[in-house]
Amino acid sequence: MDICTIFIKIFRIKDNIMSSNFLPLVSKDAIKNAISSADDDHLYDILVQPLHEELYRRRTFDFLDDLSDGQQLLLAYDYLRMQVGQGGFIQFIHNGYIGLLPSMIEQFYAIGINDMALVLDDVLKVYVLNRELLDKATTVQEFAQLYDELKEFEVIEERYNNIALPTVKRMLQYATEHLDEFVKIANT
Repeated sequence: MDICTIFIKIFRIKDNIMSSNFLPLVSKDAIKNAISSADDDHLYDILVQPLHEELYRRRTFDFLDDLSDGQQLLLAYDYLRMQVGQGGFIQFIHNGYIGLLPSMIEQFYAIGINDMALVLDDVLKVYVLNRELLDKATTVQEFAQLYDELKEFEVIEERYNNIALPTVKRMLQYATEHLDEFVKIANT
């Protein structure tokens, strides 16, 4: 899927939360234990790992069309946190994931995580203002220079880092309150 197609699909009007055509099967005990434990990482992994595995199996981001809004947000946010954790928003953009931002912003607003929506909206604004610079092919040295030229990302990344953990907690709270949007629970 090219970037234009991603943007067109992202900006569609959503009447209701979309249901998922892909619900991973999770045992009742596993989900119960993950929710009751204080280990947010375990619950997060139970919800996001099957999405990554299926995306890898299909080898196309068209898979996002089969997911509920909550699943899309969780998967997209996982890409965001991996990329930003390794090289900041510049790496996230440079690796071609900018098309995930508009729907993430919309979905964060929809579930009441407005502080992260605002941070990502600021990333999108900086991207739009510097699109020509960020979209051009670069050498390793030119890529490294982007960090010196686009200092505005440093402030945004600091804001992001300050709310990243609470954001995950709030996403997981949403997920536990709407489990049928994320998984199919098996009684065994």
